[in-house]
Amino acid sequence: MKATSSKRFVLIGHPVAHSLSPAIHHAAYEALGLRYQYDLCDCADEAAVESVVAALRTGEITGANITIPWKRLALKLADRVAPSAQRVAVANVLARSADGAIVAHNTDVPALVEEFRRLASSVRRVVVIGNGGAAPAVVSALQDAGADRVALTARRFTPGEPEASWPHAAEFAAQGAALLAWPESDPSAKARFREVLARVDVIVQCTSAGMHGADDGEQLANIVPWEHVPQSALAYDLIYNPATTPFLARARASGLRAENGLGMLLAQAALAIELWLSASPPRAALAQAAQAALAARSKS
Repeated sequence: MKATSSKRFVLIGHPVAHSLSPAIHHAAYEALGLRYQYDLCDCADEAAVESVVAALRTGEITGANITIPWKRLALKLADRVAPSAQRVAVANVLARSADGAIVAHNTDVPALVEEFRRLASSVRRVVVIGNGGAAPAVVSALQDAGADRVALTARRFTPGEPEASWPHAAEFAAQGAALLAWPESDPSAKARFREVLARVDVIVQCTSAGMHGADDGEQLANIVPWEHVPQSALAYDLIYNPATTPFLARARASGLRAENGLGMLLAQAALAIELWLSASPPRAALAQAAQAALAARSKS
């Protein structure tokens, strides 16, 4: 017997128009025999996020995914925090419990662990670019996948300023990451970045640079000294739309294996649905829906 369309799920973020999540989630519900709704909520400020979370608290919304730039705020707005989100201090899933409480979860970490183990031949030495809401999950996932040396740099890690003043520096240091000053214009920071990348197994781009609706990503791609990155390294970009960002294009032109974040998107979505519905959607159906949506957009 099919369920009614009484349950509604959403994606909270800004921007969100590029997202494939509605196609993925609707394919999952259909495969499970459910007639549920999944909508995009473009929240330009914290007040807009709080309004959607209030609707979740009343039961108007059953569950929410969280994306850039609200993963840290989502954790703060939750009534309870599951261990998966507590570990990284960010949430990408909000679920409504039987007693009406909002529980924060993180499905990004296990999704990324799947990706890194599937794609990389080695995950010992890694570099992460970005300090936004996705970065803590990236660091933890890399460590779970086998990394013992994680270095992280971000645009606001200004050379010459104390590390303590860098946004979220203490958070990443507590995770065990070595922090690198942004290498764009400082000779010393450039040399250090080049030195670390010369021995890297995986380099992960987890900013919005190159995403539809954000900056074009060329500047970020250009800060990487690709000629010094080992040919055996994996370049991974969390962005999946467009399928090829400048970061990925430069990596491939340098002979590296380069992958976008579609696999991570599919895995974290499936895990979120398991949290909300206690049911596992078929991954193949989700992947097919995502590819169809991407193909349709490329023709428009």
